[in-house]
Amino acid sequence: MIKKLAAEGFGTFWLVFGGCGSAVLAAGYPTLGIGFAGVALAFGLTVLTMAYAVGHISGGHFNPAVSLGLAVAGRFDFKELVPYWIAQVAGGLVAGIVLYAIASGAPEFSPGGFASNGYGANSPGQYGLFAALLCEVVLTAGFLVVILGATSKRAPAGFAPLAIGFALTLIHLVSIPVTNTSVNPARSTAVAFFAETGAAGQLWLFWVAPLAGAALGALAWRGLLAED
Repeated sequence: MIKKLAAEGFGTFWLVFGGCGSAVLAAGYPTLGIGFAGVALAFGLTVLTMAYAVGHISGGHFNPAVSLGLAVAGRFDFKELVPYWIAQVAGGLVAGIVLYAIASGAPEFSPGGFASNGYGANSPGQYGLFAALLCEVVLTAGFLVVILGATSKRAPAGFAPLAIGFALTLIHLVSIPVTNTSVNPARSTAVAFFAETGAAGQLWLFWVAPLAGAALGALAWRGLLAED
């Protein structure tokens, strides 16, 4: 169990450090940064690389919503859910601390949004609460369907990390303007408390919506798509 939790912690660290790091350090730097598309690709690559690196140890969740969805789908033991959540949040928070320490080394540093998620004034496109909620629920549900399908017994072996990584890239391409993309409570928690935008006060949505979406996606898979 210790190895599983260590893998989840490190995998989530990598996701937050690589994904949020691309947004904080490289998205607009200095005037020709990687932009939204680059950030979306960075998040996809973090999951893809860690799924191959440690997925065989822990299952490669790196996301409390994914762990819940897999449990609802019968692919993960509910007894391990809370330890996984603790490891994922801890790994994400460590990444947030390291990222803040690096970013604050720049002259005239200001955290600003610090890659946090939000709605209303904290949304890149000023989208409201309902739009943000619906976006996060639908995209997390779709993400779970991809994960469950790509890892099913009849799926092509060895390609699941590619499908999952590209799915997360697609999710970011759609939703960065809406919520700055969460679909992952650990990712949202990791940076919310460093932001100067009041993101911590909106953090509840980025737990509720991904968890609800993951459960819905898992139920949809079990009811409509599962081979058995």
